[in-house]
Amino acid sequence: MTRSGLVFNPPPGWPKPPADWTPPAGWTPEPSWPDPPPGWQLWIPADDDHPAAEQTDTAAGEQHLEVGNAVSQPMRDAMVPDASVREHSNTEADLRARVSTLEAELSAIRNRAPLGADDADDYVILDDDRVLQSVGIYRYHHPLESAAAYKDRLDDLNARVAECVKAGTAIVASNMFTYDNSLAKGRQMTADLSKLMLRAYNAEADNVIRALRPGNVVTARRRLDATRSSIAKLGRMMEMHISEEFHSLRLEEIELTADWLMKRQEEKEAEREERARLREERRVERELAAERERLEKERAHLINALEALRASGESDSILDTKLAEIDAAIAENDYRIANIRAGYVYVISNRGAFGPGVVKIGLTRRLEPLDRVNELGGASVPFRFDVHALFFSEDAVTLENELHRHLADRALNLMNPRKEFFFATPAEVRDILAEKVGNLLEFTEHAAATEYLQSVGGWPSDLEGPGASRSISNQAPTEPTK
Repeated sequence: MTRSGLVFNPPPGWPKPPADWTPPAGWTPEPSWPDPPPGWQLWIPADDDHPAAEQTDTAAGEQHLEVGNAVSQPMRDAMVPDASVREHSNTEADLRARVSTLEAELSAIRNRAPLGADDADDYVILDDDRVLQSVGIYRYHHPLESAAAYKDRLDDLNARVAECVKAGTAIVASNMFTYDNSLAKGRQMTADLSKLMLRAYNAEADNVIRALRPGNVVTARRRLDATRSSIAKLGRMMEMHISEEFHSLRLEEIELTADWLMKRQEEKEAEREERARLREERRVERELAAERERLEKERAHLINALEALRASGESDSILDTKLAEIDAAIAENDYRIANIRAGYVYVISNRGAFGPGVVKIGLTRRLEPLDRVNELGGASVPFRFDVHALFFSEDAVTLENELHRHLADRALNLMNPRKEFFFATPAEVRDILAEKVGNLLEFTEHAAATEYLQSVGGWPSDLEGPGASRSISNQAPTEPTK
């Protein structure tokens, strides 16, 4: 099929017209046909060495060969197949659409594949949420004592990386590659390409480290492994690849950086907790000092009243009893000041915020422990906390720690042990607390949850809160995803 010495070159997905077909003028291609690849020539010289019949769709789509000059739009549009060709075209278009759908489904399945699967070697899972859940609790790759120690280790590692680059051992390539029958030109080309490949590898490594978070080390390692594999494939003709030594250094840099980020996060959290503890202690000291001053004033008034009565030869047993109570209160207040481990262990819940099977166990040294509970139920949660128990202990610190250890496997936040929320019912905590202290004078098992119960009835019907959508059994929770 020729026209002025040209042969029709159908793009991928277009039907091949019969040899004796002549396109009438004024006709446009079927809308269902795919668009030609960029630069595709619909008409090529008749004596071309690569006729259209020999071009595969894959090669045409990848290389976008341009043969001859583009013809005018009327010549492009002047193609019309008969009914059988149109039927073949529609069938082929449907098949290609089906192939595209299957490829999309395959990509989605691969992204859902578990880490370490045999078929997961040629792609990288970039869903950090899925990776974080599959990896579980963060484990240090290189345990060190402080973030400063990691910083020193990173500085030393960066010096080793730079030295490896200077020594020319970062990337390996053959020195026997020839170009234009010249070994010298081949070596020069190999050296230039090695620098380019190494720069691309280091750029990817730097990007990975800049985007690094403590929990996505697996994704970062796999991205760098994929980059190294791609360089090895592209440079296989020159036997070019990133050396194992250099790759190991950059992987170690990723691990150390992640460890440093995690350690710095932990230190910041510890500092924040320590500042909060010191603020709480200062507040308690002020409260106890103010209470001591108030008791002293009241005691002085009672002593003056009693001395006046004794001077007149009278006495008042009620004032004597009141003075004894004041002296006992002063003694208790002094004990609280001297003994920083004394305080109240509280068990509270917030059904509307966390559901019916979650409790918070903490301690406070406040004179009025409910003040601390009311602070916790401030603007950070939608409803107030309900109090199940307020137990005073001379060693509240030890008692709280024992309760936390007993429920450690039920903690909501497994990464931060300073958080005090646990999957447990108030009844379970009551039994544990009774076992530890021997006797409980007061414990409220069922929470009032007044604000939540008054609010839930007015919520939109298509929305459910934690108390309605979550039903946590009294049994211990299942193991978290490892």
